[in-house]
Amino acid sequence: MKVTTREITVFAMLGALMYVSKFIMEVIPNVHLLGVFTIAFTVVYRKKALYPIYIYVLLNGIFCGFAAWWIPYLYLWTVLWGVTMLLPKEMPVKVRPVVYMLVCSAHGFLFGTLYAPAQALMFGLGWKGMIAWIAAGFPWDCIHGISNFFCGILIVPIISLLRHMENCIEKK
Repeated sequence: MKVTTREITVFAMLGALMYVSKFIMEVIPNVHLLGVFTIAFTVVYRKKALYPIYIYVLLNGIFCGFAAWWIPYLYLWTVLWGVTMLLPKEMPVKVRPVVYMLVCSAHGFLFGTLYAPAQALMFGLGWKGMIAWIAAGFPWDCIHGISNFFCGILIVPIISLLRHMENCIEKK
């Protein structure tokens, strides 16, 4: 996975874009574009999408603190990246937006469930404690899943924009 100087620059900007978008949207709890960007970057850059994703994770730790809440971020976005990598590259054009929106939404609905094992390990929660933690966060996961679905409308346009920009650079 050789990375060029141009890609390093692009991935740094995309990771920063993820962080800034989250920061700006923090006024609305559990509504953000992180899933949108993760899916779009994965569709366009495939394995290399991990670079901007983990730049975002690192920036989040730097500016918000490397605390217990941050540890699950080391794998939460990789789960969404992995699911997106498993999607067929050649889907019918009319199906793509719906599939991407549903995957983005599912990640939002499952966020607390995916987060819970790390919390359970770090804070010594048993099975019942972990289930209680998931149940307590379920209303927030519903907001997260619903907002991810509607924000997912932006995935295909972002993919188109990124591909257009990549094609313009390749022609020069």
